[in-house]
Order: sequence, then structure tokens, then C-alpha cells
Amino acid sequence: MTDENTNPNSSAEAQPTPQPPRMQILAQFIRDLSFENIVAQKGLNTAEVKPEIGVQVSIDARKRSADNQYEVITKFKVASKNTVNESNLFLCELEYGGVFQVEGVPEDQLHPFLMIECPRMLFPFIRRVISDITRDGGFPPVNLDPVDFVALYRQELARRAQAEKPADAPVS
Repeated sequence: MTDENTNPNSSAEAQPTPQPPRMQILAQFIRDLSFENIVAQKGLNTAEVKPEIGVQVSIDARKRSADNQYEVITKFKVASKNTVNESNLFLCELEYGGVFQVEGVPEDQLHPFLMIECPRMLFPFIRRVISDITRDGGFPPVNLDPVDFVALYRQELARRAQAEKPADAPVS
């Protein structure tokens, strides 16, 4: 009788050890940036301003021609409205990208990895750019709260699943 833990021909030992996931940021860049100071353009009376900030985030990823390289673009739209009269105060739109070398991630887990982990690595830099541009644009710096990229990913999956449902399907 042989013990499976000591058998050199055991199937557990015959399989190679899986490579742990590895990610490297090869490049980061601002693809597009715009900032509109509507207060300065329209000459609004700042005494009647009570700002409210809204943030929209979207993410896109694509394979590059080099092996295991991907480009991830995060798009942030930060808008401030005056709650007194619903007029716009400023609008900041940023498309920030990164080029990543990703290895050791199983194919079925690659999409969530690109849409969650890569933007998570870029976020501190995005936060800094938005803070600087709003401050330089004449407003107090906008310090974005951390983004839950897992929740964003799940919301997008749910939205796509809902969109794929036939319109005449019975509701359960």
C-alpha cells in the first residue's frame, strides 16, 4: 500500500504549478482632457452658489498587438451644478489610459481583471489630475472618493444582461 502524499508519480506533483497573476504598468497617459469653467464664461454671481458635484465613470479595455498587452481607458466626467438654480458651474472630462502587461490570468478571468484591477491601479493618478485641474480652473480641488470598480463591473454586467433580454419575454 502506498501513501498518495509520498508517491512520486502522484497526479498532483505531475501538474505544473500555476503561474501567479502578474501585472505591470508599461505606460500611463492622458488621452483627452477638457475643463469648462462656466462661472467665468457666464459671469455668475458667486454669492448665490451652492455647488453639488456629480461623477460618472466608464471603463474600456482592448488587446494590443503585442503579446499579453492591453490598453485600459477610464473615462471620468465630473460636473458641478448650482443647487440654487440648477445652472452648471464647471464640467471636467478626463480620459486616462494605461498600457498593461498581464500574465498568468486565466482567460475566463481576464475581462474582470482588466476592468477592475487595472483601473484600480490608475485611480490615484486620475484623482490627482482631476484635483489639480479643478483647482487650477478656479474652484476648490475635487478629491474623488475611492471608486468601487467591482460594483461598477457588476452593474455593467447586470445592465448588459437586462439589455439582452427579449422585450416580449415573460417577467418572472
